[in-house]
Parts: sequence; structure tokens; C-alpha cells
Amino acid sequence: MAKDNMTDEEVELEIERLKESPAVKLAQREYRYKHKRQQYLNTLRWQERRGKYLMAHGITEADFKDQPEMDEWKGDEN
Repeated sequence: MAKDNMTDEEVELEIERLKESPAVKLAQREYRYKHKRQQYLNTLRWQERRGKYLMAHGITEADFKDQPEMDEWKGDEN
């Protein structure tokens, strides 16, 4: 049977079969890993550009000494 002429039920069965496939799971894991690394690379590139901009405007790490870290910031606590 041609894959183009599958019924809706056959499509759903094929999806379920593929979701359980070890080969699909391996490919998904590889994709997630590569995607995360690419995101991390993009973040580092952005941070470098931002850091250069800040440095060009005379801003240093000391200017942020009294500022809370974003990880510690809880938002508006009213």
C-alpha cells in the first residue's frame, strides 16, 4: 500500500509505532542535544556582542556590584 493513500486510522497506527521505535527515540535525543548546543552557542554569541557594547559605553562589572543576580530576583513581592 502506498504511504500517500493511508486512512486516518492507518496514519495514527503508524505514528504510534514510530513513537515507540528505538531508532526514532535515538534520533530525537540527538536532535535535542544538537538543538540545545546551538541555542547555547547563540546565547554566548549574543552575550559577547552585548558585553562589547557595554564595554564600549564604559560600563564595567563593578557597575553591577550592588545589583541582585537575576537568579535571586523574585519579582514584585507586594
